[in-house]
Amino acid sequence: MEQIEHSHVQVRGLKLHVAQIGTGPKVVLFLHGFPEIWYSWRHQMVAVANAGFRAIAFDCRGYGLSEQPSEPEKGNFNDLVDDAEALLDSLGINKVHLVGKDFGAMTAYMLAVSHPERVLSVVTLGVPFIIPGPAGIQFDLLPKGFYVIRWAEPGRAEADFGRFNVKTVVRKIYILFCRSELQVAGDDEEIMDLVDPLAPLPPWFTEDDLGVYATLYENSGFRFPLQVPYRCLSMDHGVTDPKVTAPSLLIMGEKDYVMKMAGMEEYMRKGTVKQFMPNLDISFMPEGNHFVQEQLPEQVNELIISFLNKNCST
Repeated sequence: MEQIEHSHVQVRGLKLHVAQIGTGPKVVLFLHGFPEIWYSWRHQMVAVANAGFRAIAFDCRGYGLSEQPSEPEKGNFNDLVDDAEALLDSLGINKVHLVGKDFGAMTAYMLAVSHPERVLSVVTLGVPFIIPGPAGIQFDLLPKGFYVIRWAEPGRAEADFGRFNVKTVVRKIYILFCRSELQVAGDDEEIMDLVDPLAPLPPWFTEDDLGVYATLYENSGFRFPLQVPYRCLSMDHGVTDPKVTAPSLLIMGEKDYVMKMAGMEEYMRKGTVKQFMPNLDISFMPEGNHFVQEQLPEQVNELIISFLNKNCST
């Protein structure tokens, strides 16, 4: 961890916080989700660097130590895709291996669809191939109290989160998202109410880890993170041919709550997802939850490095 270098890189008018470790022409770009940050990849960054790759992770615009856009409520996934491409340009990198988790997986899919010439391979965790937009997540099939729907409603999450300090909000979300069931609030409760104040952190997530997350989100707040992903998920992002042709690996925890979303497990297990990713391998981890890269880092690192080595000359 101490060897990870930090800097700010000017990208499309904003200074993005960038973490890097390793050197050489083989580059892995890590894309985080929510409530995650560059730090969510700490285990993977060190491992791939030790395996001979240059590892890069950045805080998305509006997250952590990266600057806020001037109009956060206009943000969408195209901003994240364009930021990733511009960051590679700024660093003089032509082609990369992508590793994305949660909504970072969606960014990876969009980048691989829109700029296939720059993507050597794609590894994603927690979310199978979905492009944000009307044809992506089927909101009508989700329970009305599901967190994705609640947080898409302007002002609702702000009022919910505002009852607690940032550290408590992150703690509650981590505990909640570790569970294998969907996070559904009743009519008379909010999402934060689903977590007992005395519930312990998962054993693989320390108070020190929580402190790092809290400090980063205290800096950025939740304004942009609520806009992207939650409040632009149904927006048409202009993707007309949603297909990823690069070699791909999906790592999915079998205890990840995403498996319980309507049609998701069938979409993966029956291979329907391969209509959009014909060169996809899927690895199911029996004990894995939504934060599998932090929960079971050694196993995830082995899967990623084996896949990268197989495709590093592609």
